[in-house]
Amino acid sequence: MMLSAARKNGLILGIFAFICTAILVGTYQLTKSRIAQQQENQRLAILNSMIPKTAHDNDLYHDCTLLTNAPYLGSHDPQPAFRARKGGKPVAAALETIAPDGYNGAISLIVAMHYPDGTIMGVDVLAEQETPGLGDKIERRKTHWLDEFTGKSPTGPSDPAWAVKKDGGQFDQFTGATITPRAVVKAVGRTVEYFRLHRDEIFAAPSQCGEAQ
Repeated sequence: MMLSAARKNGLILGIFAFICTAILVGTYQLTKSRIAQQQENQRLAILNSMIPKTAHDNDLYHDCTLLTNAPYLGSHDPQPAFRARKGGKPVAAALETIAPDGYNGAISLIVAMHYPDGTIMGVDVLAEQETPGLGDKIERRKTHWLDEFTGKSPTGPSDPAWAVKKDGGQFDQFTGATITPRAVVKAVGRTVEYFRLHRDEIFAAPSQCGEAQ
């Protein structure tokens, strides 16, 4: 009798789990194209805010290649690089990069730079999980700290000024949260150095982001 009741309850739970899974799968299938479109719109808005439409005449979002270089870009996963051209000639690029040493883990960033010298046009945060009220001040909705990068670039991989003020550099840190801005400053500097070393390869590479996704 008890065994029969257990089987019945197990069957009910199994059916319930199947229905829930089917609902989740169905919801994902119905919304995935809309989610992808929203992600594209969000990326494009960020790109347009950093690289003005007047600066290029190509399809910035789809003129994109994938880069893999963990020492410079902070991840073994391929990172998108969006390329801006005018009259077919390179004018700027925006590279996604990772700061792996944030206080609560990796911080995903995008860095836009002029071609060919790598002067920074803008930096934005794509994803972070830093401490609310402290490390999350890197978010544009909280402060304008990221604007400190605009118009600057490190003089080289060992530029002493490319650091937070606590380390003798030029960038402000947040009270009680030095690790987060320090990680971002280092990641942005490495990304600029990578761009300078590989800028022509980046612009010569085939567009491949759509194929990878």
